[in-house]
Formats: sequence, C-alpha cells, structure tokens
Amino acid sequence: MTSNSRMSADHRQRGEAPLAEWIRADFGIDLVSIESVDQGADRAAQVRRGIASDGARYAIKWTTGGSRAGLTVPNRLADHGVPGVAGPIRTTAGGLYRERAGRRLSLTPWLSGDIAMNGAMTSEHWRSYGGVLAEAHAVPVDAELAAVLPREEYRLHEQYVAAVRTVQRGIDELDAAASRADRGDPHPAGLDDRLVQSLRAEWRASKELITSLTTQVEVLASDLRDRPTPRVICHGDPHLGNLLLRGADQVWLIDWDDTVLAPPELDLQFVLGGVLYFALVGEQEQSWFFDGYGPIEIDPARLAYYRCARALEDLVIPAAEVLDLDGFDRQARSDALAIVRGVLSPTGLATLAWGSLRELGMVAGRDS
Repeated sequence: MTSNSRMSADHRQRGEAPLAEWIRADFGIDLVSIESVDQGADRAAQVRRGIASDGARYAIKWTTGGSRAGLTVPNRLADHGVPGVAGPIRTTAGGLYRERAGRRLSLTPWLSGDIAMNGAMTSEHWRSYGGVLAEAHAVPVDAELAAVLPREEYRLHEQYVAAVRTVQRGIDELDAAASRADRGDPHPAGLDDRLVQSLRAEWRASKELITSLTTQVEVLASDLRDRPTPRVICHGDPHLGNLLLRGADQVWLIDWDDTVLAPPELDLQFVLGGVLYFALVGEQEQSWFFDGYGPIEIDPARLAYYRCARALEDLVIPAAEVLDLDGFDRQARSDALAIVRGVLSPTGLATLAWGSLRELGMVAGRDS
C-alpha cells in the first residue's frame, strides 16, 4: 500500500494537485490511494475516489462549477432526512468545503459505482427515484437556503441562444470561405477538416429546427416571466448519469452543482421522455417514477421552455468544440460531433422540444 507522502509526490509528478495533503490538512483524513473515475461531461470538475487508511472510501471533488449551494442543499436535504441524498463530509473547521487553488475541494462518502444509465434500473429503483425528487421538492426553503440558491428568472436560455448565433456565424464564415475557395482563394483550415464538414452539413439540414428553438424559447421566456412561478428546490440535472443504484430498490441522487429554486418541470423533464437520445424514458418507466413522485399537473409551457433551453445547451457546446481545431483533439471533437447528431436525431432532445412547441401551437409541420 502506498504511503501518503509517496502518493502525493506521484500526483505532483503527474502535474496534479496535492489532493492527499490538502485532504489531510482540511478534513483530517489520511488517504492511502486516490483513483481517477469517469467524471462525465463536467470539465469544470476533477473527481477522484479516495481510500483512507481505515478503509473508508470517499468521492473527492475539486471544482469551479456550480455554486456553494451545490453543497449546502444536499447537506440540508440529508439533515432533513431525504432518502437517497448524502451530505458532504465536514472539514475540521466545520465547513462543507475548502477553497484550494481557486476551486472548492469537498468530500462525500463513496456511495456506489453502479450508475443508473447503465440500464439496470428496476421498477422499485424508478419509484425510489421519484420519491427522492418529490421529497427534495417538498423541503421548505428558509432564509439560509434562499440566500445561496440561484433563482429561476427564465434567463437560463440566454447564454445558449447567444452561443448558437456565434456557431452560426462561424459556419456562415466557413460557407463564405468555401465559395471564395471555389474561385481559387486559399482554404481555411476548417474547410479541409472532415468533422467540420460534417457539422456544417448537420447544421444546414437542421437549420429550421435550430432557428425555431432559438426564436421560440425567447417567446416562452417572456411569457413565463409574466406568470406566477412556483419555485421548489430543484436538482437541476437529475439525469440517469447522476443516479446511483443502491441494492435492488433504492437510489442515490448525486452532483447537486446545478441546484436552483425553480418550477418542478425543470427536474421532471428528465423523466418526461428524458433528455438523452440514447437513454429515453418510456411510458412504463414514467409510470413507475410517478408512483414514487405522486400526482402533479405539468405545465406544458414550462416544460417546453426547459426542453428548448436544454436542447440548445446540449447542441451548441459540442458544436463549438467541433469547430475548435486547436482547443480539442480529434477524438474529443469526434465525440462532440456524435452528441450534436444525437441531439438533432429523431429521438433527440431538439426533436422532443420541437414536439412541445408544436403542442403549444408555436410551430407547425416537421414530422416527428
């Protein structure tokens, strides 16, 4: 077994943070090993699994993402007895995290490596999932929570609409450069890149869809700001990749970095069909979920807004990566292109969002 001092030296040699030293100083826990884990799409965070000298295992997170509400909220929910939510380990000074090198360093108990997205959910897991969200949504919001929680004002979409327009300008510039190249001008680098060429083709083929989402999400936001907004504690990103299975019938809901005071539709979109083209949530799974969640009347306008905003986010971030020849390697850009294709596919979230707009009479045409 590797000693703490040797382990920390090895981390420094690999250019990583001296996590073991910090955790010993901040939390009073001696780690004998630190392992990398699959941290998903969150590039703002580094996630590790640490094993202490007494055998206890911890999830280590060192992040600039989200806000301190991402630790305050699960701590409160755990204290409130919400099942399936684990609070953070407190520092020796009693805090929920420590600032280290400009990032928040936090620990939680290592809960499970069995991710719900892998497809092993039972009917009882779905009911437990519904129960966790229902109890989280029902926890009262006091002044302490209100002070740290972001508050829904229907502006979530604005950064993604702006980013879509930036990507569109980049593609328009490439199209113009292609026309000039046909007349003998030098080719810009992107024109010779097959991934960029594929993205241009995908974007052109879906331009009506993308334009409708960017236009109508603005209309929805404006209308919703003029209506009463029920706000509950929302996880903000409760997809199946943030759900861990516990035994045959219980779950853990992790990664509360996007927690926000918002209408419950923000969270419920993740089970009303789902947001991942490769992990759709069918009617049977939805029925099991709402057995655990309980009855609720879904507002179709709020659901449409959240689907549009999420679709634009999931579309534009990877699209920008495909166009960034210098910032990402070819494999990362190829993976990003696959995500774009998935979002725009017949089972993708952009298509699901279009369906919501059509049900509201905001768009017409386009086959499902």
